[in-house]
Amino acid sequence: MKRRLRSRLGLCRFAALLGCVAVLGCKVGPDYERPAVATPTAFRGVEAGNAAAQESIANVAWWELFKDAQLRDLIKVALEQNRDLKIAVERIEEARANFGISKADLYPTVNAKVLGGGLNPSDASLTHTPNESGSSGATGLYDVGLTFSWEVDFFGRVRRANEATKASMLATEEARRAVAIALVSDVAIAYVDLRGLDRRLAITKETLKSREEHVEYARVRFEGHVAQQVDLRQSEAEFHRVKALLFNLEKLVAQKENELSFLVGRQPGEILRNRGTDDQPVPPEVPVGLPAELLERRPDVRKAEMELWSATARIGEAKAALYPSIKLTGSYGLASTDLSELVNPASQSWNIFASLLQPIFAGGALRGKVEVRQSQQRQAVYVYERTLLQALREVEDALISLRKMGQQRDEQRERTTAERQVVELAELRYKGGVSTYLEVLDAQRSLFNAEIDDATTASEHARSLILLYKALGAGWPVPKAGSGPGPQPAKQTSG
Repeated sequence: MKRRLRSRLGLCRFAALLGCVAVLGCKVGPDYERPAVATPTAFRGVEAGNAAAQESIANVAWWELFKDAQLRDLIKVALEQNRDLKIAVERIEEARANFGISKADLYPTVNAKVLGGGLNPSDASLTHTPNESGSSGATGLYDVGLTFSWEVDFFGRVRRANEATKASMLATEEARRAVAIALVSDVAIAYVDLRGLDRRLAITKETLKSREEHVEYARVRFEGHVAQQVDLRQSEAEFHRVKALLFNLEKLVAQKENELSFLVGRQPGEILRNRGTDDQPVPPEVPVGLPAELLERRPDVRKAEMELWSATARIGEAKAALYPSIKLTGSYGLASTDLSELVNPASQSWNIFASLLQPIFAGGALRGKVEVRQSQQRQAVYVYERTLLQALREVEDALISLRKMGQQRDEQRERTTAERQVVELAELRYKGGVSTYLEVLDAQRSLFNAEIDDATTASEHARSLILLYKALGAGWPVPKAGSGPGPQPAKQTSG
């Protein structure tokens, strides 16, 4: 009895020792470290010390930036119903489940077993033993107990795999955030475009009424032998040209409504929107913050960084395969050929095995896997650097677009005012018999084009603000500094 007790104590001590070894064991391979990337001190055209470089419009939540109540309602519905966003959320759930699966490898696997047998053919277990007379017989075996197996993660293979899976899970969360930001900006841009089409459609309808009046005026003058037939035909041609543009704009409006319906997760149909003349306000100076803030704010940059973290951890997982693997297996239970004796303490049985497997020759496969992981990690570094460069480019493009579209919009307004005065003078000259109708027609066309260009420029100006907002990774409050993946920064070390 004392010997059995000492054996159990020795088993517990051995298991505890292996547990400590697994916890305190090293992790081979490099630890993650954020790559050192050079970013400019400020964006082009923004001095490093002014307010635009210190603050950022990206810190403004989308429900505060967009003033149109109808637009805010559309964005809310899109964030609830858009299918791409739902897919991104489900991918997070999938990644979390995979992370839970990988964490399970850190713990022992325990199973229960129940075996019962007799002399019937249907019994689960039979033991065949010869007797003293040389004849053979079969006896039943009853066995109840627990089995377990556990890989002692001394060199960190399982922990590195768990680290890589965690990084992949965080990457999917950033991917969902990127989809949400893109969705907010896409809905806002589509809504601004729709409002712009509405304004162009209204301008075209008003112009069409004016052209119809000119046709009637030219017909009366022609029938009264005051004007030539060419004036009537020219006015009719202009009327039909504007009417054709009207039909095209109606088509574009319907298609834009269908686009918005798709973004908000609805069937194609009419979109409720503000029919007023108020545009999305664009401040004269938009603060953008510092370029380095994109590392923490842009979800695509953060996603690329977490994928780099995962690729770095995979190197350690591959390197750990070069070292010995230690596996602990065992069982404990009760076994007897007599069911009535199964609960007898003498029927207890247990065993424990510790195995060590050291790879010796695999034809270079293990080393090749390490080189593959190292190459994948270098590719991830380049992807991260490329993503950051793309983010800087998008911000710069949006900044220059916002500035120049603001200047262009001012000039378009001046042009429209001047063209309107030209039409008034041309009509006076034509009615006074000083000029032909062709001069009036040219002036009317120029005014119509100027009004359409003015409405288009207004929409493009608002679009450029939204694109800058998106390029800065805005939409929600900025994540706190240091909330990125893993311990930051950490030096690369080998275990």
